[in-house]
Amino acid sequence: MKDKKSIIIYFSRADENYFGGSMKYIDKGNTEIAAEYIKEITGADLVKVEPLIPYAKDYMTCIEEAKERTKNHNAPIKENIPDISEYEVIYIGSPIYWGGMPEELFTALEGHDFTGKIIRPFTTHEGSGLSSVPSQLQRICHGAEIKQGLAINGSTVKNSKAQIKNWI
Repeated sequence: MKDKKSIIIYFSRADENYFGGSMKYIDKGNTEIAAEYIKEITGADLVKVEPLIPYAKDYMTCIEEAKERTKNHNAPIKENIPDISEYEVIYIGSPIYWGGMPEELFTALEGHDFTGKIIRPFTTHEGSGLSSVPSQLQRICHGAEIKQGLAINGSTVKNSKAQIKNWI
């Protein structure tokens, strides 16, 4: 995969996060840390999907906002992702919100042609693993081959570079 033209498209959130039973404020989201490791290892281009309306800084309010956005399928983003036609491999990174990807990733990915693309999903979580992300990507990325994903425990993401390298 390292020799193929690649892009990393990810959603990540800093602020208050859940870590193994307690809350902790972080300056950089867990999925962003993983995405940066993938960029370092592969040289892939990096695109962060950001919500037009930021989530609340406190965790409990954030998860309620995420629940509402998921329920209503309404999550506008600041900028559309670039044209993906030149890329062979697309890494898609996500925290797990309510059993799957944040709705903003759906907004970002809709309408793109994934025919012949290889999708490599990765998630950060505190017990949810990949959850429904692979099947969600299968539904939205028509024509793509969804490869085995990587689930990284968010509280250990800073020590996950070797794990990510082995997965790639």
